[in-house]
Amino acid sequence: MRRVWQIGWLAVSLAGCAAQPKSQPPQASNDFPTQARVEYVFECMQKHGGQNYDNLYHCSCALDELAKQMGYQEYSEAIVFTKLRSMPGEDGGVFRDPPKANKLRAKLKAAEEAAEKACFVK
Repeated sequence: MRRVWQIGWLAVSLAGCAAQPKSQPPQASNDFPTQARVEYVFECMQKHGGQNYDNLYHCSCALDELAKQMGYQEYSEAIVFTKLRSMPGEDGGVFRDPPKANKLRAKLKAAEEAAEKACFVK
């Protein structure tokens, strides 16, 4: 009797495994933290005429589009290189001069232009 029960349990377990859908490969996650999202949307709304629902919609859409093109790590480095490149002297050279800085600034600019175009940001 015990042997029959074990075989029955095995059959139920295997049937349960077969009935489960195949696992999907993990999709690319949007890894932007909430604070970074809020900062981007506020800056975008300020740049495009102030806080209103129309700008909120377009700017949050733009961030979603930008996040499809860049991960947060790459985006945050590009923002630092962009915002600190006007720092004078040798300290500013760290943000102006590296080839990586130019590459990331260009990628950020292209991603933002594409995002604004896709989301009809004025």
